[in-house]
Amino acid sequence: MDVSTTLWVLTILGLGALIAIDFFIGRKPHDVSVKEAGIWTIVWIVLALLFGVGLLIWGNSQASGEFFAGYITEKSLSVDNLFVFVLIMAKFSVPSHLQQRVLLVGVLIALVLRTIFIAAGAAVIANFSWIFYIFGAFLIYTAWKLIQEARADEDEDDWEENRLLKSVEKKFGVADRYHGTKLFIRNNGKRIMTPLMVVMLAIGTTDILFALDSIPAIFGLTQDPYIVFTANAFALMGLRQLYFLIGGLLKKLVHLSYGLSVILGFIGVKLVLHALHESGVHVPEISIPFSLAVIGGVLVVTTITSLIASKKQAQREAAEAAEASTSPAAEAGETEKDSVGA
Repeated sequence: MDVSTTLWVLTILGLGALIAIDFFIGRKPHDVSVKEAGIWTIVWIVLALLFGVGLLIWGNSQASGEFFAGYITEKSLSVDNLFVFVLIMAKFSVPSHLQQRVLLVGVLIALVLRTIFIAAGAAVIANFSWIFYIFGAFLIYTAWKLIQEARADEDEDDWEENRLLKSVEKKFGVADRYHGTKLFIRNNGKRIMTPLMVVMLAIGTTDILFALDSIPAIFGLTQDPYIVFTANAFALMGLRQLYFLIGGLLKKLVHLSYGLSVILGFIGVKLVLHALHESGVHVPEISIPFSLAVIGGVLVVTTITSLIASKKQAQREAAEAAEASTSPAAEAGETEKDSVGA
């Protein structure tokens, strides 16, 4: 898709205006209700749909298809990232009314980092077509790693700070409590960080790891920097509201890792086939409509099986609790209590 400098500038200004509106709405720390989160989640999704339709009308069907495939992929990867955000929030005991501020800054950091990665990726792809082999192999490895972690059923109820974050904390010092939205305070004449600043740094450094998966994945669907950038931007901008909307449902998506591993593996294979095709090898290439169908189908199946598995698990736990309460030992305990009371 041929994108003029004027269109790039207008797009960036438009996205900047949307981010400013989002920041204005969430400028005052408050507890975000499910209703508020739901309304704004719908707004961001509708805006993304309108943008994709605009690409179809004023661009072409391929550009529109690539945008929607990239948007859905980035959105699904972003939902997986919310698991880590939840752990970070719990780790630092972030007050509920400050969580939206943390997420807003985290999304801005992610957008800046991914813009840099997109520019670098586009430059590398333009000069070295063999990079598709590396991207494809990396995504296939990531898919295999996700499956291994899911099968191991590892306990992910904790999150450990990385070395960079620990070194920053050691250098500047951290206050023992939150001070509203302040990022730095003075303690005995020394300027130290507040826990809010630490959380934002934690989200920001984690975003770098997320970008290592998402950027190669979307370049496997389109090599157009404009579409890569806009798909990432729209996927990220609704992430804050999505956090509050489905925060309680995240633990029910027990098969999400399997679904994402299939998607990443599929895109990895697509990249390798594309690289072979670019090298002159006659191999079939996977079309965007087929990619969109696979990604959408995997997410639908994953969601359905996750909800079914979660429901069965809840029923099993309820049955075990009921059985435990009516067991002979429990009844004996109750009888003993009654005897002591008498």
